[in-house]
Amino acid sequence: MNGCPVQTDTSGWQASLQLGFERRGARTVLAHRLHRGPLGVQRAFYPEQGWPHVYILHPPGGVVGGDVLNIDVTLQAGAQALVTSPAAAKFYRSAGEQAQLHQHLKLHGNAMLEWLPQETIYYSAAEVDARTRVELDADSRFIGWDMFCLGRPAAGEGFTQGHISQRLEIWREGMPLWLEQAAFAGDGEMLDARWGMAGRALAATLVAVGDTDGLAEQIHQQVSATEGDHFAVSQLDDVLVCRYLGTEAQRARQCLASAWRIIRPQVMGRAACEPRVWNT
Repeated sequence: MNGCPVQTDTSGWQASLQLGFERRGARTVLAHRLHRGPLGVQRAFYPEQGWPHVYILHPPGGVVGGDVLNIDVTLQAGAQALVTSPAAAKFYRSAGEQAQLHQHLKLHGNAMLEWLPQETIYYSAAEVDARTRVELDADSRFIGWDMFCLGRPAAGEGFTQGHISQRLEIWREGMPLWLEQAAFAGDGEMLDARWGMAGRALAATLVAVGDTDGLAEQIHQQVSATEGDHFAVSQLDDVLVCRYLGTEAQRARQCLASAWRIIRPQVMGRAACEPRVWNT
């Protein structure tokens, strides 16, 4: 279904996207799709048997102050899906209004979701509140990552103004499993401090929930960052966490994708099958 996009000079785009996946026989299908405003998806692709790959689209190509984007994804019991995006998301400079991105991912029963968007670029002077909440049942399995760049270092532009607030929550059976929050201010101390970004513009995090026993050691032995970048992996209770800190999105993708290729067979029970859009 299509909603009518609404935009005003004061409110920006008010966009929403709802996706519902169901297991039908040996295949998962995109059974529910509802969007309003400039958010949408392409049809589901099936590069691997029964497991859909879905690309979330944001046609205007960027987000400005005052835009509000809400994404809700639900997987019914037994459903399996990989969700990604065809290009980097861009949050442009704001005259003062805040842009909001709120994502809610809900997995029922033994559903499995891979949430693997391409990187997000925060332009200098962007004002952004980005939140992701993941709700899992006891047997649900999840792999997700987030990659973001502060400013445009390739163009010689740092993140000298603006504010970025990010929050990730993972809940299992109504109990918090992973809660993480970060706040970045233009030219703030966190951008250069060793306990923060350490002068790097790009950070990435991968989290996995499921059967992750022994994976941290495998990843530690097989995945490493290039000189000058940092990559680390740890098992924190029931969450496997990989982190990258560096300067280039391509190198971040390479590190996280290498870790994902190790994680996927054990957590999801499938050999890695990269979305075709990653290679375009």
